[in-house]
Amino acid sequence: MAKGHVRVTFLGGLGEIGRNCAAIEQDGRIVVIDAGLMFPEPNMYGVDLILPDFRWLIERKDRVDAIVLTHGHEDHTGALRYLVKDINVPIYGSALTLGFARHRLSEAKVAKDLTFIEVADGERRRIGPFEVEFIPVTHSVPSAHALAFRTSAGIVVHSGDFKLDLTPIDNRRTDVARLAALGDEGVSLLLCDSTNAEEPGFTASERSVGGALRRLFLERPERRMVIACFASHIHRVQQIMDVAKEQNRKIVLMGRSMEANVKLARKLNILRVDAADLLDLENIDRYQPGEVCVICTGSQGEPLAALAKLSRGDARYMKVGADDTVVLSSHPIPGNEWTVGRVIDDLHRAAAEVIHSGNEPVHASGHARQGELRTFHQLIRPKNFVPVHGEYRHMVHHAELATSMGLSPKHVLICEDGDQIEVSATGIKRAGQVPAGFHYIDGSAGDLDERPLEERRMLAEYGVLQISAGVDAKQRKLVQPVRLTLRGWFEGEHDRGLLDAVTHEVRSAIESELKEGKVDAEALNKVAQRAAGRLLGQKYRRQPVLMAAIVVL
Repeated sequence: MAKGHVRVTFLGGLGEIGRNCAAIEQDGRIVVIDAGLMFPEPNMYGVDLILPDFRWLIERKDRVDAIVLTHGHEDHTGALRYLVKDINVPIYGSALTLGFARHRLSEAKVAKDLTFIEVADGERRRIGPFEVEFIPVTHSVPSAHALAFRTSAGIVVHSGDFKLDLTPIDNRRTDVARLAALGDEGVSLLLCDSTNAEEPGFTASERSVGGALRRLFLERPERRMVIACFASHIHRVQQIMDVAKEQNRKIVLMGRSMEANVKLARKLNILRVDAADLLDLENIDRYQPGEVCVICTGSQGEPLAALAKLSRGDARYMKVGADDTVVLSSHPIPGNEWTVGRVIDDLHRAAAEVIHSGNEPVHASGHARQGELRTFHQLIRPKNFVPVHGEYRHMVHHAELATSMGLSPKHVLICEDGDQIEVSATGIKRAGQVPAGFHYIDGSAGDLDERPLEERRMLAEYGVLQISAGVDAKQRKLVQPVRLTLRGWFEGEHDRGLLDAVTHEVRSAIESELKEGKVDAEALNKVAQRAAGRLLGQKYRRQPVLMAAIVVL
């Protein structure tokens, strides 16, 4: 890379919601921005987590100086516990961000030898070859930052996740004055959150959710209120607690991450609640429904989270029923709609009243809409722009917004995971690609690639067909008939005819091989699989997993 050039490598978060990770490089030194995970889709059977592909970073681990975190959400910090096993460098972030990360890393037993460096709002730090400034922004988790890197090619700004909330719960607003000052100084490259780039207008203030919750509580004085939200959304938790206290309700916390995050936020004086207002879950039956408010995890339908357990009747000490109102104070992350819907169905089966963002304004996004993005661009006035953090259509809309603000299309690049770009005084250009596919984590089997995942999809959709037969090597003939064993396949009248056809096709193929003197078991297994697969695929449009066990006697 030429002198005066800065390279950015995108390892995740461009084209999907999650796995946010990028690397900024100058003079052979690298600083990593975030290391997030993504949760699997329903058809990713057995997959627990999806990570960025860190191979490119690991191959250059002696050149990595630090990891810088924009905020504490899992889609930005959740993959740290895998990355730090290979790359042990200082991790920078706000006190809350590092608190969340440290808790997860401690659970994974990898935090012991790590270095965490807390930064304050507006602080500048020399990190590797860069001077990095941490600029406060509002988001759905407290203490989030945008980042400004002073590089040999000029200032590079990474927005982090943000919105322009003028009435935040903690009165910590996005520092628009500082962003404008950076714009006056000259910004060579802007990397900016694209999540809500399709949405016109401005994102509602977090404070508006408190008003909606207060009204719902007041309308239901005799009912037990169960509120599910992200455990990291400390401002939402604060508003729920404030409303509960106004109505003299005891507050019960459900979910390990909710309990841990509330404990951390109280320690950092970010969340304020009296210990006397908190109630242990095991004592909940001592109070009437109207005297209790439950704050729990599981708003995304996670099967092991507190809300899903409540919906199934699996939770200890508490059952939901006709006296409960359950509020999902969130919006489903893309891909989670099905699991959230299933939890809502189960809650209705339990006779609970269910309220969600589809029928009441009980959630406000943490991401900027078009109006805020235009304001952000006007403040920064970048020379070059790459939209990040979003699905491909979000980034396309964001790029169009940037050009509508007067930026030349040749200075706007839409990138995807694995793309590298270089920025210099002359502009921006593509600089190659690196491996950046999905890295799957299976809790029991460890790392997975696409092949076993595809096999699991085939098993789920088409089932298994096992072929067995016995062959006499000397006589070169079948002595045990071809048998088919099925799993995950409906055996109706139509299937019986299909199976007879497959049996005949496999028998003919094996007998043909035997006539030619071929009695090798491995070869006969392949012949049987090919014969069955060809008939099933071409004639019946089925693709079961085929297993053959031709025994040669």
